[in-house]
Amino acid sequence: MDSETNKKLPVTDPLKSEGKEKNGSAMTKQGAYAAISYMASAVLLVMFNKAALSSYSFPYANVITLFQMLCSCLFLYVLKFWKIISFTTSEPQNMSNNPARLVSFKTLLHSLPLALSYLLYMLITMESVRAINVPMYTTLRRTTVAFTMIVEYLLTGQKHSLRVVGSVGIIILGAFVAGARDLSFDAYGYAVVFVANICTAVYLASIARIGKSSGLNSFGLMWCNGIICGPILLFWTSIRGDLEAMRNFPFLFSPGFQDLFTIGFGWILFGGLPFDLMNVVGQSLGFFGSCLYAYCKLKGQ
Repeated sequence: MDSETNKKLPVTDPLKSEGKEKNGSAMTKQGAYAAISYMASAVLLVMFNKAALSSYSFPYANVITLFQMLCSCLFLYVLKFWKIISFTTSEPQNMSNNPARLVSFKTLLHSLPLALSYLLYMLITMESVRAINVPMYTTLRRTTVAFTMIVEYLLTGQKHSLRVVGSVGIIILGAFVAGARDLSFDAYGYAVVFVANICTAVYLASIARIGKSSGLNSFGLMWCNGIICGPILLFWTSIRGDLEAMRNFPFLFSPGFQDLFTIGFGWILFGGLPFDLMNVVGQSLGFFGSCLYAYCKLKGQ
């Protein structure tokens, strides 16, 4: 009887099952760490840019963008050199660490439209940070998902579930409510943010169309963006005289201007943030809609 039962019941190795469970929990922790790191980096980056452009009135946004691109390329190269990351999904182990050979010239040409859309997105986004206060910037930038959905529908005919569309509707409603009671309303600032949203949607659509066919992963695409856009931006800031003029900026060597950690308290320093209950309600609606959208996408709804 026991032997017959053993034949019918599947035999599983408890050690293998335990390993799979540990693997699953490890992947979950890794994803959580990545999400938290991305969120912290994004917040600090916005705070830094806002502090430099508004609190210190640094007039050379293109220079900030250039140095951020250079730092990004440097970090990517170091991580690639230490074999922590790769630029393609199937990369040979004997891949050269020569920066000129990390990505082929043919691949660079293939990713050129993506890189140019990235450059436009970066420049417009930097101007939008300068033009509007941080809370409203964050609220309005959440509406990017609506622009992205429209671009995806126009290019590929992709449709989304009612729950996803509903969550995006809440985000847009929150932006309208917050904007209607924004006591520091600036038409130019709002217009620039929405142009930045359109540029972001075009960039994301370009990733979907060009990124997959290039054979590069996210790190590889970031590398191509920096390698292509860096020289363009360097040339542009040079002929405009931004790099030379930056040397005469009065706060260039100020500890407050150079210390990255002080900008975490940047919101205290920013003017133009008067309190209004409906404005806070609108921002809260936008945040709730973003969480609902993320949940729906996570569940595949």
